[in-house]
Amino acid sequence: MTETRSALTPSQDCLELSKQYGPVFSLQTGFQKMVVLAGYETVKEALVNQADAFAERPMVPILEDYQKGYGVVFAHGENWKVMRRFALTTLRDYGMGRRTIEDRIVEECHSLIRKFESFGGKPFDNTTVLNAAVANIIVSILLGKRYEYEDPSFVKLLNLFNENTRLAGSPSVTLYNMFPALGFLFGSRRIVLNNKMELDNFIQDTFIEHLKELDVNDQRSFIDAFLTRQQEEKNKINGFFHNGNLKAIVNDLFGAGTETTSITLCWGLLLMMKYPEIQKKVQEEITKVIGSAEPRIEHRAKLPYTDAVVHEVQRFANILPTSVPHATTVDVTLGGYFIPKGTHIITLLYSVLYDESQWEKPYKFYPEHFLDSEGNFVKRDAFMPFSAGRRMCAGETLAKMELFLFFASLLQRFTFQPASGTSQEDLDLTPDIGFTTPPMPYHICALPRS
Repeated sequence: MTETRSALTPSQDCLELSKQYGPVFSLQTGFQKMVVLAGYETVKEALVNQADAFAERPMVPILEDYQKGYGVVFAHGENWKVMRRFALTTLRDYGMGRRTIEDRIVEECHSLIRKFESFGGKPFDNTTVLNAAVANIIVSILLGKRYEYEDPSFVKLLNLFNENTRLAGSPSVTLYNMFPALGFLFGSRRIVLNNKMELDNFIQDTFIEHLKELDVNDQRSFIDAFLTRQQEEKNKINGFFHNGNLKAIVNDLFGAGTETTSITLCWGLLLMMKYPEIQKKVQEEITKVIGSAEPRIEHRAKLPYTDAVVHEVQRFANILPTSVPHATTVDVTLGGYFIPKGTHIITLLYSVLYDESQWEKPYKFYPEHFLDSEGNFVKRDAFMPFSAGRRMCAGETLAKMELFLFFASLLQRFTFQPASGTSQEDLDLTPDIGFTTPPMPYHICALPRS
């Protein structure tokens, strides 16, 4: 396999700079000084060995406009601690990592398979349908329901989130973050905040409905659990369970629980079309081990090659190449460099997932990264797509379940090929650029397997 990527992205530029200036270097962007950490050893030293010192988020203008420091992902200080603890506990209560959520994912796989079958082997853009299927899992936890893929309010919701994710990494918003006083000049900022207002209105209408039917002894969703806690703490001064945090945490969980997983699946199917010999090996393993039985999490240990391919898709896709920015909570020394409290930190996950000292063939799609000489699955320390430390992704367990079950279910039922007239060589592995890095738009043919 010789396919590598062309065209340098911002994260690749940073990696090149690290080769020149070392694994800890600073960048000045507008009025903002940032420190970039590159390579597995440096990122691990910061996020794992000195976890508390790197556990804050910086004040990024668009993120402050968007979430106002509320929620989990972009929150600060005590608000972050309280909301993260509540989110993790409540997600576990509603089945994250358990059989109940596995059953929901398997049911959603059935709906997704029916949708793929409906195209009759003709080419289609799978982005929207994968996005909807993955979104339904987090929606079932947040709201206690699922949507049909074509439901107008659901489609609108997904479009608002997707547009904001794309715009968050746009040149216009990047300029706004560098020169916030000139915010009125940037149309993208206005669109992001208008979209946020629409999302907040949807969330508010939803929790008003939930409030009408709320039974504290029969909580059916994450929102019910939050509203119950809100009622318990309504007389508390400076409490955290207010509507601002509810809107922000639903925004966080919906965004983080949908976009990243669906983009990874899009990469997975693109890579299966690009490398049909790998696709065939996955299908042969699934057929040999589980036949026509529906894939379950218990099968993962018996499907080492499939598991390795899913992990390699995550590594190669590298969908959050600069991660979400961190900030130092105290003065700290890292790699011999003094970093003051409050410094904006970029942990270059791209440099970890492509670290030449950690991966045999970092720039190639190579599932053997996760297999030993006997073909058994092996974990790799430098596999950090969910980041690490205090701020690592709260939904990692759920995302891993979704990726394995959706991927194995689709590969069991379909063979994926490019549209007629497109060869494997024509398939472009250059990522699109935004806050996340999805593949360039493509069309896919899902041919039912006999």
